[in-house]
Amino acid sequence: MESKVSEGGLNVTLTIRLLMHGKEVGSIIGKKGETVKKMREESGARINISEGNCPERIVTITGPTDAIFKAFAMIAYKFEEDITNSMSNSTATSKPPVTLRLVVPASQCGSLIGKGGSKIKEIRESTGAQVQVAGDMLPNSTERAVTISGTPDAIIQCVKQICVVMLESPPKGATIPYRPKPASTPVIFAGGQVRADPLAASTANLSLLLQHQPLPVSALRFLAF
Repeated sequence: MESKVSEGGLNVTLTIRLLMHGKEVGSIIGKKGETVKKMREESGARINISEGNCPERIVTITGPTDAIFKAFAMIAYKFEEDITNSMSNSTATSKPPVTLRLVVPASQCGSLIGKGGSKIKEIRESTGAQVQVAGDMLPNSTERAVTISGTPDAIIQCVKQICVVMLESPPKGATIPYRPKPASTPVIFAGGQVRADPLAASTANLSLLLQHQPLPVSALRFLAF
């Protein structure tokens, strides 16, 4: 999350990253990209969605604070609409909450939690939203997932408070951003055989695998052909 405070300290430009599943991303994009186009135009925020054939995608929202909050409101209400539509064909009686996952530099999570969990408790109680900070960092990054659940209004208030904390406590040191991995990464089987999904791995896939995933000694011997 990057921030830039302008004169007066009120008009703040933020960059917030969200982690979404493919189905959620599809809902945000909409038919022929109409939904995300409308969100961009009405909120005034820049909304970018990471490329790639990945089960998870990163949605980056950038703009002044008021634009960010409008964009979050539109996303939260869209997800609530999706939940309502899915329940029309369901026997479930209780409506599940809307859930969003922020991606936050680990160095800022201590400030978000607060001493003895005081800050996160205060945010939960004042907004009515559930907030959980993941204990582990996301793979190959220095970021953690912060999960927010509740009504759209509770989520919007919660995001506002989280943004204040993030601005008051900038990240320390360099942040290695989380990048979701493609779904078709090669799989290492017992005995060191390397296979891609669905056929044999290409040289490019093998080099990608070597960069991101330590291999057992037997597999390294197998690759030295």
